[in-house]
Amino acid sequence: MQLGLTCTACHSNADSSCAFQKYVNYELQEDYLSLLRFITTELTRGYFLEHNEAKYTERRERVYTCLRIPKELEKLMIFGFFLCLDAFLYVFTLLPLRVILALLRLVTVPCCGLSGSRLLQPAQVCDVLKGFIMVLCYSMMSYVDYAMMYHLIRGQSVIKLYIIYNMLEVADRLFSSFGQDILDALYWTATEPKEKKRAHIGVIPHFFMAVLYVFLHAILIMIQATTLNVAFNSHNKSLLTIMMSNNFVEIKGSVFKKFEKNNLFQMSNSDIKERFTNYILLLIVCLRNMEQFSWNPDHLWVLFPDVFMVIASESAVDVVKHAFITKFNDISADVYGEYRASLAFDLVSSRQKNAYTDYSDSVSRRMGFIPLPLALLLIRVVTSSVKIQGSLSFMCVLLFYLGMITLKVLNSIVLLGTSCVFVKAANMEEKLSDPPPSAVSTADRGGIPLSSVTPPLSNMANSSTPTVPKSESDTFLTTPDDEDDVSKIINTDTGLEGDMRPKTPKKDLLEIDRFTICGNRIN
Repeated sequence: MQLGLTCTACHSNADSSCAFQKYVNYELQEDYLSLLRFITTELTRGYFLEHNEAKYTERRERVYTCLRIPKELEKLMIFGFFLCLDAFLYVFTLLPLRVILALLRLVTVPCCGLSGSRLLQPAQVCDVLKGFIMVLCYSMMSYVDYAMMYHLIRGQSVIKLYIIYNMLEVADRLFSSFGQDILDALYWTATEPKEKKRAHIGVIPHFFMAVLYVFLHAILIMIQATTLNVAFNSHNKSLLTIMMSNNFVEIKGSVFKKFEKNNLFQMSNSDIKERFTNYILLLIVCLRNMEQFSWNPDHLWVLFPDVFMVIASESAVDVVKHAFITKFNDISADVYGEYRASLAFDLVSSRQKNAYTDYSDSVSRRMGFIPLPLALLLIRVVTSSVKIQGSLSFMCVLLFYLGMITLKVLNSIVLLGTSCVFVKAANMEEKLSDPPPSAVSTADRGGIPLSSVTPPLSNMANSSTPTVPKSESDTFLTTPDDEDDVSKIINTDTGLEGDMRPKTPKKDLLEIDRFTICGNRIN
């Protein structure tokens, strides 16, 4: 095809045999077909995922981890729930029997003339103190009018009740933290060796402080249960909806923050304690409502949808929260197996001969769950809701008590066997024979002596070139984001090399309780 152009190279009419004309025709054809070729290329182009195999394998593992989180989390939650149930049933079943045995020993030992032996063992002293605390606090709780509290709270606005409920949750955590310290101080003050008899007087202020704490904490939980009861009985259920939505706000405050394994362990313990406490609060709400409707079983089905909605929302929030925390922080789902082994280790170690604490107290420290105030409130609600009259009623109460003892014993046997399996699978059997941890250990001071941290003066004097940064901008150009970066800067400033620099040891899971500071936050 001729375009009628003159070729400047050969000064003749351009035809198809001219090289220049062929180039022009090719360019025109390329411009004409550029859009078509682009669309064709977009439709037919390919890529190879195996060129970045590691990246896509990691992404797939993250998806698998998120899918495994609900199963592993619920295993931990169920195991922790039965641990809390075991400690909770202990207050109702074995603790009264142990108090009776301790009082019998207190009476019979002086009568038998055994002056050389101790009147009470340390564990029996703690049991007697717990029994006296429960009796005194129950007598004080009998003067609290639950009906007046209910109508007082019901008269408040919805927003005010929502704020009050959030404040009560924060106060409950603070009470649990300080309360366990109060009880531990009382137990140690009552059982520590004393040279003078006047030293026993110091138990009295600790005892009254513990009584005051248990009473105030029980009142706090009663207000929580009353607020939840008002939410259940509201006509439009607006307060209950707002209280449930508060659980989803918890996701925002937890998911987008850096978590380590110890922080996640604290959060898991907190979720176990919170879930068990909510179950007891729901039981109290159902008891109060059933009493108002003369124990009509039809009303129980009216309460069932709201109870199920509260439990389902709590479980869904926990699953979503833990799934995204493990995703964002690259934590494997197998870590929940380590958490179960740590909780199981507490149960198994409390059955050893060298045990230094009761199991219920170990659960209180590990999870922040203190059963005394919650058990006191449940006893107060049950005794006010259920009227016992006649010999048949007493017989039913006796059978119910025997049933609770049976449940406690069976639960303890199953938990102990399951815990032994978890401890053996985690290879933690050797730690059972370790002595109790002392108050001050080398691990708390970093595990290295001071002489290994501080270099000798002779070496510092002989060093001709001081090891200092070249300039501040060289070292502090950016803010260190990791502990390793901080340790490098400290190492550079102090002139320590290799393993000579002081290291901050990471706490083992067995050393982490509910209120241990791991890193820079308490969850």
